[in-house]
Amino acid sequence: MFIIGNFLVAVAKLLRILLTAYMWIIIIRALISWINPNPYNPAIQFLYGATEPVLSAVRGLLPARIRWSTGIDFSPWLVVLIIIFLQNFLVRSLLELGLRLQ
Repeated sequence: MFIIGNFLVAVAKLLRILLTAYMWIIIIRALISWINPNPYNPAIQFLYGATEPVLSAVRGLLPARIRWSTGIDFSPWLVVLIIIFLQNFLVRSLLELGLRLQ
């Protein structure tokens, strides 16, 4: 069973790294949206390409009143909160399960 435990620990650590990296990509994109970046810059294209599918899906879940009346895009905040929840629930649960199986 220690092989399955080691595998779950490795998956949990990899998932934690990926979720943290994606959270920082979301934060950087939100900060860059405050200025008028060059849309042809490869770094900006990467940020928008990596985050827009998730952010547009979350925007679709938000009520129209919140999306249009405030003028503030709350989708990055919501995605960051979801990532923090996943880190505290899913990653921690996988890590605990993996450590118990070792």
